[in-house]
Amino acid sequence: MEYLTHSLIDKPKAHEILKKLKAEKSLWQDGKKTAGSHSAKIKSNFQLDKNSKLSLELRDIIVNKIISNSLLKSFTLPSLIHGVMFTQSLAGNGYGSHIDNPYMPSGRSDLSFTLFLNEPQDYKGGELCIQTINKTEKIKLSAGEIIIYPSTQLHSVAEVKDGERYVCVGWIQSYVQNNEDRNFLFGLDAGAKALLAKHGRSDELDLVFQAYSNILRRLGD
Repeated sequence: MEYLTHSLIDKPKAHEILKKLKAEKSLWQDGKKTAGSHSAKIKSNFQLDKNSKLSLELRDIIVNKIISNSLLKSFTLPSLIHGVMFTQSLAGNGYGSHIDNPYMPSGRSDLSFTLFLNEPQDYKGGELCIQTINKTEKIKLSAGEIIIYPSTQLHSVAEVKDGERYVCVGWIQSYVQNNEDRNFLFGLDAGAKALLAKHGRSDELDLVFQAYSNILRRLGD
C-alpha cells in the first residue's frame, strides 16, 4: 500500500486555521449526520457545518494548496478534490474500521487525505490507522502535514483518550483510477524530473516525457 506524507501548510497557517475552528463553537455538528447507516454506528466525532462561511473559506485554502503543490499533483493526478470537511474529536471520540464509499454525491473516491491541524502532543490517541495485509499503520502527523492514501484501504481513527484532535479530511478523484498505474506514473515522473534537474534537457529525456504523457493519455479517464 502506497501513501504519501508531506508538509502542506506551514505551522503558523495551521495554527491560524485551528484558532478559527476553535472560536466557532456553534458551527460544530454531530458527525453521524454525514455517515451512512453502517458508519453511523462506529463514527463518533464532530464536523464543521460544510455550508458555513468559515468551512467554505478554509476549504478553498486547502484545495488550492493541494492543486498548487507539484509533488502532490504528481502523486494524485487530481481531476477533482471533493467532500472536504473539518472534524473535531474530543476525549472518547473515534471512528471504527471502515472503507470510504467509492462514489459520493461529490465525486469518486480514488484517494483519501487527512490534514492534521494541531500538534501530536495536544491529544492522546487519535491515530489514523490504515490496515494492510500484514499490519496496521498508525499515523499521527504534525500540524500542517498531510497524508494521502488509497481510498480502497480499510482505515479507522483510534479513540482520543485526552485532549482534542482537529483535522481536515477529503477525497480526490484522479485522472487515473487504478492505484498501481498511478504509482507507476508517479515513479516515472519523479525519475524524469530528477534527471532534468541534474543533467538538463536532452533529446533522450524528451522521449521519456513523451512516453509519460502518452501513457497518461491511455490510462486516464
